[in-house]
Amino acid sequence: MTLILDAGAFAAVERRDRTVMALLKAELLAGRTPVTHGGVVGQVWRGGSGRQAPIVQLLDGVQVEPLDDGLGRRAGVLLKLTGGRDVIDAAVILLARDGDLVLTSHPGDLTALAAEADIHLDLATV
Repeated sequence: MTLILDAGAFAAVERRDRTVMALLKAELLAGRTPVTHGGVVGQVWRGGSGRQAPIVQLLDGVQVEPLDDGLGRRAGVLLKLTGGRDVIDAAVILLARDGDLVLTSHPGDLTALAAEADIHLDLATV
């Protein structure tokens, strides 16, 4: 299982949500690296100082995939199929594989994307 992070997971870390921080710590201690993509980083990054110190620390232990041409095109096709509009969410789903866990603040949007992509994953609301 891979832990996939959307912007909601980073926001939870920024507000020092104990449940999310414990889950992330457990992943790292188990030798598993959480994954996100550069578009999510763009949604949450505001310079990395002050309140964002926990995000800086989190990013040091996260694999950040590029939101490149290939992922962008696949996300666009997925959005066409679902009638969705959020390329960042679509790309988050496309990082996942069956059995992965996605930390999100809006599971409804991601559920439809995952179903259309035929990816069976768990969504945890943060």
